[in-house]
Amino acid sequence: MSLTLSKQQQSDFSRRGFSRRNFGRIASLMGAGAATLPFFGEHALAQLSQVRGMPADAVKINANENPLGPCLEAVDAIHTVVKMGGRYSYELTDDFRETLAAQEGLTPAHIAPFPGSSAPLHQTVLAFTSPTKSFVIADPGYEAGERAAKFIGAKVIRVKLTKDYCHDVKAMAAADPNAGVLYLCNPNNPTGTLTSKDDIEWLADNKPAGSILLIDEAYTHIAGAPFMSYLVKQNKDVIILRTFSKIYGMAGIRAGAAIGKPELLEKITPYSAGALPITGMAAASASLKSKDVVPTRRKIIGDVRMDTLAFLDKHGFQYVPSVSNKFMVNVKKPGDEVIMAMRKEKVYIGRVWSSMPTYVRVSVGTQEEMDKFKPAFLKVMA
Repeated sequence: MSLTLSKQQQSDFSRRGFSRRNFGRIASLMGAGAATLPFFGEHALAQLSQVRGMPADAVKINANENPLGPCLEAVDAIHTVVKMGGRYSYELTDDFRETLAAQEGLTPAHIAPFPGSSAPLHQTVLAFTSPTKSFVIADPGYEAGERAAKFIGAKVIRVKLTKDYCHDVKAMAAADPNAGVLYLCNPNNPTGTLTSKDDIEWLADNKPAGSILLIDEAYTHIAGAPFMSYLVKQNKDVIILRTFSKIYGMAGIRAGAAIGKPELLEKITPYSAGALPITGMAAASASLKSKDVVPTRRKIIGDVRMDTLAFLDKHGFQYVPSVSNKFMVNVKKPGDEVIMAMRKEKVYIGRVWSSMPTYVRVSVGTQEEMDKFKPAFLKVMA
C-alpha cells in the first residue's frame, strides 16, 4: 500500500526542517509496506535470519529469538481466539492495554499497544527527530532506529559505550543540545550489558530540553533488571518500549507496546492505523497473566548462557560479559569470516558491528543448540 502525506503532515514535517524530497521516504516508513524496508526490525537486521537454503537441522542462533516459543497459556489463548479471526475484536486490544497498565501501576492511557516494538521505535523517530533534531544512539547499539532516522534524512549521532560496555549517559546527554531522541536499549543489543538504574534516572533528568529518552526494554525481563515505567508515573519525557518477542517467545506472533505520557503517545500513534492481530493481543494478555513464565524462562536462559560462557572461559576466548540472551565473542579476525565458516558447520550465528569488527554476536539458544555450537566454534577457531 502506498501512502501520501496529508497537507497537515507535509506542513508539520516542513516546519521541522524536512525538505519535500524527504516526503516519499517518510510516507514509506508510515505505510503498510514499512516492514519491507531494508532497516525494518530485528528480522531484517539479524544477519539475514531469512537465510535462503538454511538446512532444516541447522542451529539458528542469529536473531536473539527465544526457541522456547509462546508459553502454554498463550498457545491456549491463540487456539481459543483464532476462530474469531473474521472479527476485528478490538476488546482484546483493550484487555491487553488494561492488563499491562495495571501491572505497571499506570492508566490505560499510558499504554499504546503495537504488533511488536519495531513500529513504535520507528514512529518515535518520525515524531521527534529531524535534520536538526538528532537521534542519539550507543555504539555499538541496535541499529533499527538509527537506520530509520537516516532513511528519512534525520541527523544521527553515535556515542561509544563505556569501557564496561554500558551506555555513557553523560556523553549521550552532551552529544547534541538539540537532540530529538536519545535511544537506550537495556540490556544493550548487541553486547548484552546492563546500564544501571541510577544512570538511566540521571539521563532522564539531564537530557537536553525538549528531547525524548526512548528506553527499549526488549531484554529487561531476561536480565531481571528494574523496569523504568515509574519514570512515566513521575511525568518524565520518556517512552518505554516493550516486546513479547523475547522472553515470551512470540517473535513470529507480534505483540508489544509503548509506555509513556498520553501526550507523548499521541504524537507517535498518528503514524499507524488499523486493528491489531487478535492472536497477538490474546497471547500477550495470557502471557502477562501467567504467574511463572518470566522467572522460569529467566532461569532457563541464564543457565544456558552461563554454561556457554564457562565453555568460552575454559578455552580462553575473550567475550563481553552478558546478562541477556546473547553475547559477543572476540574471534580476533574479521567477524564475517567466522560467521560464514560457522554456516558450513550448519550453525548460524549473528552479525558484526563496525565498531567491534572482530566480535560476533551469538544468541543463546536451547542447551542442545549451544552444545552443537561449541564443537563447531572450536573447529572454526582452530
